[in-house]
Order: sequence, then structure tokens, then C-alpha cells
Amino acid sequence: MDLRCTTKGRRALSTVAITTALLFAVAGCGGGGDDKSDKGPSSSTPSAGSSSTGGKASKTPDTSEVLAEVKGENGITLSISSAKRDEGGFVTVEGTVTNGTDGALAMGNWRGDERELAKNGGSMAGASLVDQKGKKKYLVLRDTSGRCLCTQFTGGVGAGASTQWFAQFPAPPEGTTKLDFQVGSMPPASIELSEGE
Repeated sequence: MDLRCTTKGRRALSTVAITTALLFAVAGCGGGGDDKSDKGPSSSTPSAGSSSTGGKASKTPDTSEVLAEVKGENGITLSISSAKRDEGGFVTVEGTVTNGTDGALAMGNWRGDERELAKNGGSMAGASLVDQKGKKKYLVLRDTSGRCLCTQFTGGVGAGASTQWFAQFPAPPEGTTKLDFQVGSMPPASIELSEGE
């Protein structure tokens, strides 16, 4: 009888411990469901315009305001519509890339030269923010498996097509607001950071 009671007690205690751990995990993932403001992507949101292997979500950027636009090789146009400093200690940059060529682009040269970044395929993994005044360069954030916290262009960008993109970087010091965004062989785009809501 003692053995049966002890086993039941251990099961009940295990069930309570597991339930408590799950409740804490769910509470930690919650974003306060009553907040209806558009805060842009967070580092824990699933991808909406990127592959399911490491990309992060990007709510539709507000394309009515363009912070910067640069034109590169073969008729590629890169527009930046948002550059926000978020509370988590990172900066999220969003925009649109337009393929003005007659063929699809794989965007492989935008992933960067590092061996670790090869896993990202055609992506914004090679993008950087440069603080000219502070003489610092900020690279795209990555997860523990080397996947960038950025858009991955699965299937490339079709001829004449536009697609939205985003990339997340470590935040520069509080006083820094003017940065240059650079990716691939595109010219640098000067942007000004805004504070996240």
C-alpha cells in the first residue's frame, strides 16, 4: 500500500511540475493579446516572406514612406521603408527589393562571404549597418545554427517582381541614429533610426 501511494504521489508531483513549466513557457511567449499596435517583427515571430528555416516574420512594411532607395546592378532597386530600434536591443530594417531584369534573380551574392552564411542561400544575411561616426559595422543577427534573422529569398525574385524583406541587427548605442545600410554590391543607403513603439 505504501508503494502505491508513493507512486501516485510522485506522479501527481510530476504532473504539477510539468504543468507549471508549461504555463511559464506560454506566459513568456505571450505578447499581451490586447495590444493592437503594429510593432513590426520580433525575434520570435514565424516567417512570413522567408523560408521556414531561420527567417523571421515581417509584417507588411509601410511603403508609403521610403527612407532610402538605391539602384544596383542589372536593374535591382532596394527600398528601405522602416528602420526601428526595438526594446530587445536590436534594430529591424524593412523594405522592398524589385527585380527590374528580364530573368529571375537568386540573390545568392547577398548572403555574404562567411562560410557559416552559405546555409542561408539567397538572403539578406550579408547585409550590414555601418556607423560612420562611431566607426563600427553591425552584421545581421544569427541564431545558434547560423541562420540569419532576415528574409531568405526562397526561389529567388522573379523578373519584374517586387518582394518585401527585413533584417535584424544589434542596436548601436542610444545616441546613434544615422547609419548606412549595405548589402551585396548595392550602393550604401543612408538611413535614420526611429524608436520602436
